[in-house]
Amino acid sequence: MDYKDTLNLPKTDFPMKANLTKKEVEMLEFWEKNHIYQKMQEKESQGSYILHDGPPYANGHIHLGHTLNKILKDMIVKYRTMKGYHSPYVPGWDCHGLPIEHQVDKELGAKKAETSILEKRRLCREYAQKFVDIQREEFKRLGVFGDWEKPYITMDYKYEASIVRELGRFVEKGYVYKGKKPVHWCPNCVTALAEAEVEYADKESPSIYVKFKVHDAQGKFASDSSKGTYFVIWTTTPWTIPANMALCLHPEFRYRIVKTPDGELIIAQDLIKVCMSKIGYREEEYTIASSDWSGSELEDIVCEHPWIDRKVKTILGGHVTTEQGTGIVHTAPGHGEEDYEIGLKYGLDVYAPVNDRGIFTDEVKDFEGQFVFKANEGIINMLKEKNALLGAPEKLTHSYPHCWRCKKPVIFRATEQWFISVEKNNLRENALEAIVKTEWIPKWGMGRIQGMIQNRPDWCISRQRSWGVPITLFRCKKCKDFITDSAVMHNIINEVAEAGADVWFEKPESDLIPKGYKCSKCGADDFQKESDILDVWFDSGVSHAAVLEEDPRLSSPADLYLEGSDQHRGWFQSSLLTSVATRGRAPYNSVLTHGFVVDGKGKKMSKSLGNVISPQDLSNKNGAEILRLWSASADYREDMRISNEIISRLVEAYRKIRNTSRFLLGNIHDFDSSVIFKKEDLIEIDRLAMSMLQHLIEKVDKAYETFAFHEVFHSIYSFCVIDMSSFYLDILKDRLYTFKTDSKERRSAQFVLYNILITLTKLIAPIISFTAEEIWNHIPGKSEESVFLSSFPKANKDFKDKEIEDKWHELLIIRNEVNKALEIKRQEKVIGNALEAKVSLFLDDANYKVI
Repeated sequence: MDYKDTLNLPKTDFPMKANLTKKEVEMLEFWEKNHIYQKMQEKESQGSYILHDGPPYANGHIHLGHTLNKILKDMIVKYRTMKGYHSPYVPGWDCHGLPIEHQVDKELGAKKAETSILEKRRLCREYAQKFVDIQREEFKRLGVFGDWEKPYITMDYKYEASIVRELGRFVEKGYVYKGKKPVHWCPNCVTALAEAEVEYADKESPSIYVKFKVHDAQGKFASDSSKGTYFVIWTTTPWTIPANMALCLHPEFRYRIVKTPDGELIIAQDLIKVCMSKIGYREEEYTIASSDWSGSELEDIVCEHPWIDRKVKTILGGHVTTEQGTGIVHTAPGHGEEDYEIGLKYGLDVYAPVNDRGIFTDEVKDFEGQFVFKANEGIINMLKEKNALLGAPEKLTHSYPHCWRCKKPVIFRATEQWFISVEKNNLRENALEAIVKTEWIPKWGMGRIQGMIQNRPDWCISRQRSWGVPITLFRCKKCKDFITDSAVMHNIINEVAEAGADVWFEKPESDLIPKGYKCSKCGADDFQKESDILDVWFDSGVSHAAVLEEDPRLSSPADLYLEGSDQHRGWFQSSLLTSVATRGRAPYNSVLTHGFVVDGKGKKMSKSLGNVISPQDLSNKNGAEILRLWSASADYREDMRISNEIISRLVEAYRKIRNTSRFLLGNIHDFDSSVIFKKEDLIEIDRLAMSMLQHLIEKVDKAYETFAFHEVFHSIYSFCVIDMSSFYLDILKDRLYTFKTDSKERRSAQFVLYNILITLTKLIAPIISFTAEEIWNHIPGKSEESVFLSSFPKANKDFKDKEIEDKWHELLIIRNEVNKALEIKRQEKVIGNALEAKVSLFLDDANYKVI
């Protein structure tokens, strides 16, 4: 007799082996063929929940940072939709800017110089579109749902017209001005850079002390030295000394004269000993004068430039510190933000004798034609010759701004640029107020962006490149005024909406300005187009206007923006400023940030370290499902680690969740899902399992609601492995396999298993979407075509049973003690397994009652 025929063994065609790489492709076809995403949007909703996609840059294949970002967004959208919200996901792409233009220049090679601006723009558009298409397929491969055929793309004509329209609003409200100011300038890329386009990295710079001879002390002190009296500065940018216009002291610091063999040196009192030591003086080689002066008392003293025939004065500024240096700051308004600001107060010349390639112009005869960083050595030698260098130069490694694109050090250089004022109309203060009204997750995000807004300079929005939306302003050739008439701007908006931003470069001024238009100031009718293009952060920053307000699928403000923590200085900030300036509020209600992806040791991934892991390789080897599980496996609000070891652990965790689901499927094959049990009709341990399930629903729902996806994963994993496999399902096997097929005991168990399976599949759906859908397709009696068309589980209070939970809590404590005792006997080789043992329990009255 075959005893198998007497048992109710599990039956299911749900495979034990996932074969994810093959199954995922089939599932993608199922979703697309059956229009699952579209059907999700057609469901009745209780309201909307709008997550606005921050556009990735259309350059290159996606990396793990993109992967994490898109999967997190997908979890939220799927969860919200299953909760009954209308939560569409409209993906976007950022398509203008320097990286794409650089790639096109590289491909053009020698032809670059002879390529017209329109031809280059055409090639840039083609290049961007190619990677939009590539990235779209790579994101879809991850199981990310969205309206992929109707994304927003910043180079679309309609979007470009929105950019021009928003620029027009800034112009009309008086925020936009053109001025000569020092900005971050990349000599390699030959363009200005915004704060968000600057990355800080270590750089080795020369560290020198320089003395400026007092020419006229204005009667404030007399020199006792035949070698003269000098103000001493410290700098790590010797190349800026040719542009020195003043020496800045703090009004409240105390300064003293130090008598040395090289003359009398004026240094801040608190820094004398440190400075003298670094310069190389022994204590017996100098004496400190008894008299001291405040910085205010030393204002307007005339000094001599070390080698240029130029007189420079002492001025006062609150930015001077005693953290390092001499307490006296070498001030070159053409090469520093603080220098510029203090220079405005004193009417100093904004002098920057450096061209757009970082080369000294003929204004600096001694170093004409030299690149600024290479000129440092020559300038130091010049200072030595003029006896203006104190001590020996040193090398200092410090954090220094680098270009986000070419990774090379940038310079501060004063040029004519377009700016958005953050002071006009109280934009800075209004933005700070809007920050407080926004929910920031994690909470430290609020302090971070507040600090950035409080300290940021005016926004430099102009770029000297080809691929971007032009600054669509005209200058009157006669009176030199810029035209800010809204009628002119509206005319251009219509042109761009019709033919794209290329129209600015294709048509002459006369075809872009309304016929018969004359300058309101001088009456002339001859105009010149502005040649600069807009900062790409303005492009993406106005997406709230171009997308949220214009797309009927969406609404403004968004419920959530979700990006990496670097976007506090990028998209979060540009979006905030553009929205507050023109709408009076933030474009988002909540902002959620995730960390960066690092290797298993916490190191940043880089090709040079050889620790880069490709999401494409991981998907092809293990399946995108494992990447989805990884995204939910740890607290993404910190940096996310990934390594082969971490992936192996996740593969094992996935297998356990899958095997639990397979066991559940196998044991409900003959169960009628229309059969309903009340709590009181269930076997006691089944009542316990149903009560545990309600707690799981509550815990997971709360974790999803608070974006704590790692808590979702760990709760579900623990439920499957500890509560189910190691306890409930293990106990249940005898009843399922040996009791009569339609016995109450077996049906009671099956009712619970069916509820667990349906619930568990819905709970895991936002995270491991491919597997949840595969399980759903194998569940008998389910009504919805897709798990994503079903509703998220709600805890049923009728099945909560605290009395049973308390009782079984005590039982499990006793069980654990018994298991410990059995394990000792197993290790001592007294028994092989627990079934060989006879267990005697010695219990107190309370525990005896429980048993």
